[in-house]
Amino acid sequence: MGFDDLVNKGKDAYEQNKDRVDDALRSEKAEEISDSILDKGEALAKKVAPDSADSKIDEVRAKLDGKIGDQ
Repeated sequence: MGFDDLVNKGKDAYEQNKDRVDDALRSEKAEEISDSILDKGEALAKKVAPDSADSKIDEVRAKLDGKIGDQ
């Protein structure tokens, strides 16, 4: 089985379970996990980037947070 076969199987599995995947991404648990990851990523980015980038980092974090979880 080649890489393309695996990709196609993954696509097929997603299509067959699209509703469950979408529900999982919009769940309270996904919100908790994503918030934790985003908080750590935000802190790291602010640590290494100049202070002038803080508002952009906050903006990017907010956009990402809106895509995953239930809030």
